[in-house]
Amino acid sequence: MRAMRAVSRRSGFTIVEVVLAMGLLLVGMTAVLGLLTFGAALARTAALRTGAAAAAEAVVADLEETLFPLEVDPQTGERNAGLPHTLEGRPVPGHEGIVYSARATPVPAGDDGPQGPGRYKVEVEMSWTSSGRRKTRSFSVLLLREVPFSERLRRELIGGELDPLGSRLEAPVPAGTQP
Repeated sequence: MRAMRAVSRRSGFTIVEVVLAMGLLLVGMTAVLGLLTFGAALARTAALRTGAAAAAEAVVADLEETLFPLEVDPQTGERNAGLPHTLEGRPVPGHEGIVYSARATPVPAGDDGPQGPGRYKVEVEMSWTSSGRRKTRSFSVLLLREVPFSERLRRELIGGELDPLGSRLEAPVPAGTQP
């Protein structure tokens, strides 16, 4: 029994084991912090791209409403979409500090894409200031020359139904009556 008492009852970690454990912890924490930094950068990039997509959608919606001015037909008083005009330095609705310019050209007849009267390729250039530098991005969109949605909605609410192209439909004649 005495021999057993001679054996040390000390238990614990050696300095080598502690240094190895701390090294592994350091490597693991460095990897996790690197992933967190990378994730934050991806989240910021995603937020910026979402904002850019929203701004581009706002530009297209604004173009659909304002690019083709309404012209009044002197004989009928009907308001129809006129020829497109060029827009320069127009603010993007809902996006402070961003402006755009747009120029429309008719799409020529051909087999390389949609064709027909009233189709326009619109070149859009958006610009803004970031970190004291002027930045620009360009894109193009295909738009139809038609009465804007807001005008079609106004016509429908005020009176009469419209066909999908914005023209008034004839009022239905009740059955059994002479027109």
